[in-house]
Amino acid sequence: MTQSTTHQRGTRGVVPVLAFAGIVVAVMQTLLVPVIKDLPTLLDTSPSNATWVMTATLLAGAVSTPIMGRLGDLYGKRRMLLTSLAVMVVGSLVCGFTDDLVVMIVGRALQGFAMGAIPLGIGLMRDELPREKLGSAMALMSSSIGVGGGLALPLAALTAQHADWHTLFFGAAGLGVVSMLLTVVFVPESTVKAQGTFDLPGAFGLSAGLVLFLLPITKGSDWGWTSGMTLGLFAAAAVVLVLWGVMELRLKAPLVDLRTTARPAVLFTNLASIMVGVAFYAISLVLPQLLQLPTATGYGLGQSMVVAGLCVAPLGLTMMFTAPVYARLSAKYGPKVTLILGMMIIAIGYGAGLGLMSAAWQTIIIAVVVGAGIGLAYSSLPALIIGAVPPSETGAANGLNTLMRSIGTSVSSAVIGMVLANTADHVGGVAVPTMTGFRTSFLIATGAVALGLVFALFLPSARRSVKTQLRASSEEDANLRAATEALAGFHGRVLSPSGTPVARAKVTLIDRRGRQAGSALTDDVGRYALAVPGDGSYVLAATASGHAPLASAAAHRGDDSAVEMDLLLPGGSDVLA
Repeated sequence: MTQSTTHQRGTRGVVPVLAFAGIVVAVMQTLLVPVIKDLPTLLDTSPSNATWVMTATLLAGAVSTPIMGRLGDLYGKRRMLLTSLAVMVVGSLVCGFTDDLVVMIVGRALQGFAMGAIPLGIGLMRDELPREKLGSAMALMSSSIGVGGGLALPLAALTAQHADWHTLFFGAAGLGVVSMLLTVVFVPESTVKAQGTFDLPGAFGLSAGLVLFLLPITKGSDWGWTSGMTLGLFAAAAVVLVLWGVMELRLKAPLVDLRTTARPAVLFTNLASIMVGVAFYAISLVLPQLLQLPTATGYGLGQSMVVAGLCVAPLGLTMMFTAPVYARLSAKYGPKVTLILGMMIIAIGYGAGLGLMSAAWQTIIIAVVVGAGIGLAYSSLPALIIGAVPPSETGAANGLNTLMRSIGTSVSSAVIGMVLANTADHVGGVAVPTMTGFRTSFLIATGAVALGLVFALFLPSARRSVKTQLRASSEEDANLRAATEALAGFHGRVLSPSGTPVARAKVTLIDRRGRQAGSALTDDVGRYALAVPGDGSYVLAATASGHAPLASAAAHRGDDSAVEMDLLLPGGSDVLA
């Protein structure tokens, strides 16, 4: 099948198919929430051991996300997306056929491996979609984490209430298979790839550092926050991550380009992502418990597991419907403004929630308002990252950003879990969360959003972002100084084999469908300039009297950046008359 046919086929369904893959992956995070309190009985183990079933998925997702993003940049994002989904299907089947704790933990870790699909999907959208469709598409893909998590709660609760709990895993495997088939049929492989090799030592170092850091966060309440185990793991994480960073800075092709990560646009976006992750998970921890507590407590709403899930579901639905709204706002005001607006809406939702906890319908209002804010905030993140990194680093950069969100949810889970435990009333040996704990949790989420707003205010404006990008690499300074003269498109010089400029050479721009997208003649000093109709892969064909023709592959992001390409014409054989 030709590349043209593949592209036409892929762009028709690429957005819904990739968004569906993101939702499927996100389902793995909340799949067991309805049965989490029953896991010790179901697996015949202690409550502390049963928590590993949830922890394993979190750790695997955190480790795999930046790694799969980099592998996608190097070897193909579609290929790595299919790999992630395949591992998730295997993990789901492993869990579906076992009641053994250790085997279940292994299966859940394999399920968490699929989290890398989120940045891979964002990268594919950037590479394959025209610019006018990219904003809303990336917003939907980024929000799929919350959409999948929100929609999974009522569906998983309904399944667990009326069928064997293993059915949850078989359903997850089925969703994964469907997602793989749709990806094969509708999503083309990206032609934009990074140069270099995979940084295996860097992958091991980052994985070790993340596990050492996230493990005490997720298990600190069980081990004790001041215990030797908790403090020792935090210290080990600091040492490993510092050594890993030193190693990455010395490599030509690192797993994570820390110099790029240190740019203000990337750094403050990632810091804001952590805070949004904290805010997102707080509502998922508080509202289901409040809704299911018996009315005898005086504040519990006495709802069933299924009703509680339905009341929280608007969180995910609102995030999904926010994507097109984000696209319009971002096109007019930029992703920085939409990020700030989203976090302000989150703060309003949590602030109002402090007094809206006395009825089920009030929790729905909280879910809708907070969901709208998180939808805007999450939708802004990939646009901010993509605007600050080269196309060849899209997967790795978005993988790191997704990791930052995961760290935020992990911190939220640990901190709010500790708050709810320390403020709980003990009735008959059972810890019952209190309204004080719920309101304190909402205040923590509000504080996190306020800190995120501070980080967002430090983000460069749109114009400054372009200038920063033009100064991004010292190796390209010479070319980028010329790029400021003609933003948006390809430009450069046509040269003879000896390096002298070729005047009146014709340069033709050919898109991936084989159609001419533009042409230009070089001036007296051999310079040309060609505008591009949108992002994607192109071929620049140069012809001149006395020289053999030249065809050179090129890729453009489709934004206001310029790509400098000098074309060196061959000489000798096949010269044109």
